[in-house]
Amino acid sequence: MTFTMIIELLIVLAALYVGSRYGSLALGAISGIGLAILVFGFGLKPGTPPTDVIYIIIAAVTCAGTLQASGGMDWMIQIAEKMLRKHPDHITFLGPLVTFFLTVLVGTGHVVYTVMPIICDISLKKNIRPERPCGVSSIASQVGITCSPIAAAVVAFVTISNANGYMVTIPQVLMVTIPACLCGLMCAAAASFKRGKDLDKDHEFLSRKADAEQYQYMYGNTATTLNKVITKEAKASVFVFLGSLLVIVGFAFCQMFHTADGRTVAEAISLPKMNICIQIIMLMAAACNIMFCKASPKKAVSGAVWQSGMVAVVAIYGIAWLADTYFGNYMDQMKEMLSGLVSNYPWAIAFVFFVVSVLINSQGAVVVAMLPLAYELGIAGPVLLGVLPSVYGYFFIPNYPSDIATVNFDRSGTTVIGKYLLNHSFMMPGLICVGVSTIIGYLLTNVVFAGYFASFIR
Repeated sequence: MTFTMIIELLIVLAALYVGSRYGSLALGAISGIGLAILVFGFGLKPGTPPTDVIYIIIAAVTCAGTLQASGGMDWMIQIAEKMLRKHPDHITFLGPLVTFFLTVLVGTGHVVYTVMPIICDISLKKNIRPERPCGVSSIASQVGITCSPIAAAVVAFVTISNANGYMVTIPQVLMVTIPACLCGLMCAAAASFKRGKDLDKDHEFLSRKADAEQYQYMYGNTATTLNKVITKEAKASVFVFLGSLLVIVGFAFCQMFHTADGRTVAEAISLPKMNICIQIIMLMAAACNIMFCKASPKKAVSGAVWQSGMVAVVAIYGIAWLADTYFGNYMDQMKEMLSGLVSNYPWAIAFVFFVVSVLINSQGAVVVAMLPLAYELGIAGPVLLGVLPSVYGYFFIPNYPSDIATVNFDRSGTTVIGKYLLNHSFMMPGLICVGVSTIIGYLLTNVVFAGYFASFIR
């Protein structure tokens, strides 16, 4: 590795670090500064922005935004709350499952802002230490991203893999990530079940409870969505949204099965590429929500789902373009340096994915930025599919909005960001969940069903 390569790599890392400190749009915008230095200062050839992935995210976010604007998301969360309140003793296991599946359906973990106060309220009123369900539920809301058919990370994985000769489909990715991540989540929930002191033995909590003002703050209000009126249009928008997901999955299955002449069903019926199908279906569903389900466009674009999704677009745009510029110019050197490691320990790429995720706070951006490099290094598609859960590492430094919000939602004060930063409530469940999920995913694709997942390579 030459001195110039090291300096340029430090510029890339500095741009990511500074962007992560500012957060939000800054991740993508400050990557532009790094890109300008590499291109105009060092004369590197600009890489290619990940436009296909960006278009899909825009379509999916638009659809999910109209779902929220129509009130459909309120109905989904109301159904989830009824289940949680019916089984409060199991909140440490049911809470993470609720946040996980909401993310799977909607494609973004930001739905946690509505359901997390409910999880906190149920656990506190049941005298269960809120840190136990809250920590793992926040983790679950992000883990679900690699299990959603419309999430950027999954779509990017399929698009980039297909471009590199690994013809995997969205259902096949979910066949690995959903069981792997559910196993990881349940292990994290089990580890959290008796975590910390019970509330009646926690002296810090008891001292706050003894204060009349603090007692009123903790127990005086009830967080709930059950009092919201759900219109028939809101319910209809949920069916429109779920129907669009089923159509997308159906089109994806057409990519898996073959006709007698060896063509896929998708080729036989002249379906467009999967990324085009997703965009068309998502935009059509958004239009139906606007025209028939009273989803206000102004309300959609002002909602948390649409805004967070568009922030992700800018982040992926800048970060992936910066990474592609650097690695694209030094691919031969990278192959030479890492050839031994890749040959002997291809699964070690999981550590690279994890560390990069800690820096850039976006699973989609990790996939878009690092997956092409992994394929160029010669790592097999089944290995990369198996370690896909490792692209979630940004719980490590607790600066992600969902984690910070969870700390604020927990009125008991048991969910914390520790004095030493890394001793926070999300570290233990995060490490267990991602570690177990990655190991199980790798075993599924490379041991249990090795022949099946290897068969997609062309």
